[in-house]
Amino acid sequence: MAGAAVKGVAAAPLAAFIRAALERLGADAFSAEHVARGLTETSSRGVDSHGVRLFPHYARALEAGRVNGRPNFRFESRFEGAAVLHADDAFGHAAGVKAMDWAVERARRLGTASVAVRRSSHFGAAAYFALRAAEQGLVGLAFTNADALVVPTRGKRPFFGTNPVAFAAPSSDGEPFCLDMATSQLNWNKVLRARESGEALPPAAAVDADGRETRDAAVARALMPSGGYKGFGLGAMVDILCASLTGGPCGPDMLPMFTSPIAARRDIGHYFLALEPAAFDEAGALARRVAELRARLRAEPPLDPAEPVLAAGDPETAARRLRETDGVPVPEADRAAFAVVARKVGLTLPWEPV
Repeated sequence: MAGAAVKGVAAAPLAAFIRAALERLGADAFSAEHVARGLTETSSRGVDSHGVRLFPHYARALEAGRVNGRPNFRFESRFEGAAVLHADDAFGHAAGVKAMDWAVERARRLGTASVAVRRSSHFGAAAYFALRAAEQGLVGLAFTNADALVVPTRGKRPFFGTNPVAFAAPSSDGEPFCLDMATSQLNWNKVLRARESGEALPPAAAVDADGRETRDAAVARALMPSGGYKGFGLGAMVDILCASLTGGPCGPDMLPMFTSPIAARRDIGHYFLALEPAAFDEAGALARRVAELRARLRAEPPLDPAEPVLAAGDPETAARRLRETDGVPVPEADRAAFAVVARKVGLTLPWEPV
């Protein structure tokens, strides 16, 4: 059933459809461009949970007023290498690009720069922003806090969100090194996917309403931190950077993404940092060493010869290469949600002939 439902769609027309639909729903060109690019690039890298399947939800959020499609971005800077971006309830993709581009420009002159973002919305995959820095030759870090979904160590109800950490560094072998991980064992979108498919959740990933571990996605109500108290500690770090630093809401105080009223604004915080490698050594040295490190890592003897040792980002790179040929899979349920938006804005779906 699942195999029959998933069909590939070329990324370019998919992005063009998302961009045009958001503009017809009132978003400005900058916001529409980066939501479309962020979602399709994320799906192209195999991270379907944070890719194009989120577009119909974003479209409803824009139409209902949760997201401001024409934000008035404003930077407030008390120090030359740091700033707060007041995002005016923008799409998180647009706010994140604004913030990371500011950090990259300052880091080229100062060696490092960072931006904390106030009053934003869901920004999709954190890798989109870390990679934006790495593709320009800098190291990029990206963080965002989220609504309470992860139970604390020894706790039974959620407190912090999945609070992802993304790190990307340039590499002379062509592909940036990229780590993008939730501080929970998995993200909530994967629970939703498991509910749709009927698949069991992995062990030590989710809990039921009583705080007991469960592998049944239908009864899962919260997530477990990655690596026990270590993952929960990292989640706390992200919340401090994204909420405590700017005065935004922490996990328990943030409105849930899917179950709160669609018109309610969520006031999500982000944090971005860029490092200029030339501030620490000769130009190109970091990229060369990253490539060497990754090559040595991949050459390590595997426990199972059928499963070679991988570096962070290798599965996403492999998925991107495959999907350049086979397209982005869009399950039937997501196609139906796309069709609702297409009828509303008068566009042809990207998998139909023009």
